[in-house]
Amino acid sequence: MAEDDDLALVRRLAPEVLAMLVRRYGHFDACEDAVQEALVAASVQWPAEGRPASPKAWLMTVASRRLIDELRSEESRRRREQTEAAMAGA
Repeated sequence: MAEDDDLALVRRLAPEVLAMLVRRYGHFDACEDAVQEALVAASVQWPAEGRPASPKAWLMTVASRRLIDELRSEESRRRREQTEAAMAGA
């Protein structure tokens, strides 16, 4: 029963969290992926550890961290590729 309640809750909160991330960071596709990852994390953690006191804040925090990690990784990859291209052209 509690898992059904958690599922209903994350289904309701996911669009709100996505909207907040997109407003803050842009990158709709990356935000959508980050929210999906947060939902997966919630489906694993919440049944084992209990629902957090503020589920929306928890989802927002997890999704934001995943998004920031992805954006940093993408930026690092882009810099490496630019450096390699510059060195190959030199």
